[in-house]
Amino acid sequence: MQSKSTFANSLFPTIMNKKLKLEELNRKTVSEFKNACKSPIIVVLDNIRSAFNIGSIFRTADALGIEAVYLCGITATPPHREIYKTALGASESVDWEYYESTLNAVSELQNKGFKVLSLEQVENSLMLDKFKPIKETRYALVVGNEVEGVQQEVIDTSDVCLEIPQYGTKHSYNVSVSAGIALWDITGKIKRA
Repeated sequence: MQSKSTFANSLFPTIMNKKLKLEELNRKTVSEFKNACKSPIIVVLDNIRSAFNIGSIFRTADALGIEAVYLCGITATPPHREIYKTALGASESVDWEYYESTLNAVSELQNKGFKVLSLEQVENSLMLDKFKPIKETRYALVVGNEVEGVQQEVIDTSDVCLEIPQYGTKHSYNVSVSAGIALWDITGKIKRA
């Protein structure tokens, strides 16, 4: 039986395992991020009640180069202490807008040519791993309240409802985890298209 070290070296003989320092990561400045080409996705937060979840979604949006975040209904907006705690500055780099009504935000996006994807468990939902983005199409991904999910009226106007496959006993992921999984998957598919 091979030792762990020997096994790793046989798979990846030339890979170094030195942890990178922050200055070695070559991250963009806020102004460079603002001017960079973005993924054609806007995240729509439908009545998210936890500011920690909102901040986490901002951080994911920054990491993936998402175009903007729309904050709707009871969703808190920056400046907010709990958003800042988890966003780690991403609410400064990622553009955002506030809408009193999620339905109004979604309607406006559809009028601008966006395809609306609601992340929700519904009849006839499309599993995320089966979703194939259409080239040169802009998307709005709606994620819903931690308890109620995406509002039915928003689901009714959505172009597609996506569902993340799950294999355990729980009914759903945390909203910020769901957003992260979906955004990472969709962004990667768009870049490969």
